[in-house]
Amino acid sequence: MGIVGTGQIGEIVARILCGFGCEVLAFDPNENIACTEMGVLYVDLDDLLRQSDIITLQCPLTPQTRHMIDADAISRMKPGVMLVNTSRGAVVDTSALIAGLKDGTIGSVGLDVYEEEADLFFEDLSRTFIRDDVFARLLTFPNVLITGHQGFFTHEALTAIARTTLDNISAFERNGGPIHPVPMPSSV
Repeated sequence: MGIVGTGQIGEIVARILCGFGCEVLAFDPNENIACTEMGVLYVDLDDLLRQSDIITLQCPLTPQTRHMIDADAISRMKPGVMLVNTSRGAVVDTSALIAGLKDGTIGSVGLDVYEEEADLFFEDLSRTFIRDDVFARLLTFPNVLITGHQGFFTHEALTAIARTTLDNISAFERNGGPIHPVPMPSSV
């Protein structure tokens, strides 16, 4: 298993995979000591791509990670690799992904994000057609599973978002700064 991005979510993924007895490789410029302690081996991205049977992406979208998984990266992957992207859609070059599916380099894909998802998710489109030809092409593959990115759409998550927003507004009113500053993403 290869994990790209071992922040909070990547660490949880690593914990689950290690619990199943998987050999876990990771790539992240900031090694997570908790991951290292559970036996995760940090390698460079090229080694992760070449050695992993399953690759899961949990990294932020930055200028450095935009299209990190492109035609070149896909060409370095094991034939039949499974790719899972739960980070941000633009981390994967969708055209290159489709080419990798067509030539068999990529054996299966799980996506809950998509580069151009803004016009596709979060509204009922059941009475219309899909205008995005690239997305429509992805849907034709029997080995591709796509879900709407809705991890934040639970009662608990929405309550936490609202509470944090209100706390920040109150703190700004009191002292001119947020109580919960938005962290700057680390570069991968």
